[in-house]
Amino acid sequence: MPLKAVEPRRLYRQIADQLRELIENGEFPVGGRLPSERELADSLGVSRPSVREALIALEVEGLVRIVVGSGIYVLETSARRIPWRKSVEPPEGPFEVLHAREIVESSVAGEAARLAKSFHVRVLDDILDRMGRNGADSRWIELDREFHVAIAASIENGVLARFVGQLFDQRINPYFQQLASYFENANTWRQALDEHRAIRDAIASGDAGAAQAAMRRHLKLSAERFTRGFGEAPSSPPGTGPAPGHSRQAEDPQTLPTKTTRRKQR
Repeated sequence: MPLKAVEPRRLYRQIADQLRELIENGEFPVGGRLPSERELADSLGVSRPSVREALIALEVEGLVRIVVGSGIYVLETSARRIPWRKSVEPPEGPFEVLHAREIVESSVAGEAARLAKSFHVRVLDDILDRMGRNGADSRWIELDREFHVAIAASIENGVLARFVGQLFDQRINPYFQQLASYFENANTWRQALDEHRAIRDAIASGDAGAAQAAMRRHLKLSAERFTRGFGEAPSSPPGTGPAPGHSRQAEDPQTLPTKTTRRKQR
């Protein structure tokens, strides 16, 4: 069964549907390896982040296992955790959420620089201090949310504060959490803390343009951290077999018959 070019309006959900159908029809055998992200993106005519969202969704469902440095492997039916139900609307993709936050929160930060008072800045300082003391422990997500909501709250507009909180909460879903598990660590949180401090400084100085740019940069970098490669190779190097517990290689991705010249879409 050949892959079909993806309509860009459907993003990762349509990609996941196609890959799920191929797996369930045996096109990719149990224990076999799927084509790499790059090869899937080329075949489908979409961006690699969209493919990554689809692969993460399939991993959450228990259809595949992502092995960093090796590839994406098809699991036994017994390993599948979440039965797919087309009647259930899946959550928005992590990159779509981050892009929405970039658009909304950069504007909010600019407005905060114009309207925030000294006690609002002290609230941000307190959150940043607790972030620095807590390292990369389980409280980081809570404190991250608190920081972003506090910026919106400094405008003294309850609707915006709730909206920013609701946008942030989109990351508290299995897809986002699974993606984050590969890339978030003490080092990435230190980077994020430095980015938060730059946002705070721009707001404290009353520089709306700098605050807007600092927030946009932070959320762009957040997305970039999630796009770092899983490190899989297009084929196993000499002496390297499938991941432990896997017995066969999937079809060579170069033999997939469908390629597209469509411009890549997000």
